[in-house]
Amino acid sequence: MTSGRAPDGAKLTGVELISEVELTDEDVLDAMRQIPGYLDISTEDFRAIYHLAHTHALGRMFARIRAHDLMLSTPTALRAPMRLREAAEQLVAQGRKSLPVVDEQSTVVGILTETDILRCLGAASVLELLLGVTDRPYDMGARCDHATVAGTMSAPAVTVHEQAGFDAMLQAFRRHQGRSMPVVDNDGQLRGLLLRKDFLHAFYHEDLL
Repeated sequence: MTSGRAPDGAKLTGVELISEVELTDEDVLDAMRQIPGYLDISTEDFRAIYHLAHTHALGRMFARIRAHDLMLSTPTALRAPMRLREAAEQLVAQGRKSLPVVDEQSTVVGILTETDILRCLGAASVLELLLGVTDRPYDMGARCDHATVAGTMSAPAVTVHEQAGFDAMLQAFRRHQGRSMPVVDNDGQLRGLLLRKDFLHAFYHEDLL
């Protein structure tokens, strides 16, 4: 059974996307020789058992982790009417590259990222921004003096439910290139912030074994 493939039209789950080592006939026969006694099983049957055991083991290891277990539970959210400079100061103070934006009911309405702020400043990267400050005598910050979070943020934000498991978190991260995303409850209200690095660390293979 070949790793990472699914029948035509079928959709692989996140667990199935974790690569298996493809077994050759030589691998299978060598393993069977090391098992005492006679095994009435074909190499194809051996591969099928290996595939099912691999998928079951990963599912068992991943099943216990939810977004709520991995999220940062204390991010200070931003408000849409805030001035962009004030919001940027919040990002710096919290050491974040992005922060969720909520309304008066704490419902997530967007997310403000470092990339959004750079875009407002007319730069595609921090390096381009630094070069612009060096090359041009005027204050680039003036470009955003009157900008607000509402006019700069990415909306709607890609969110994940607090009870989301591995597959749901993986699919949510695949829908955007950001480093984090808001975690919400059934009403869309902010519960926390899930960082991509924390998600990847939690599902690092060796840590789960």
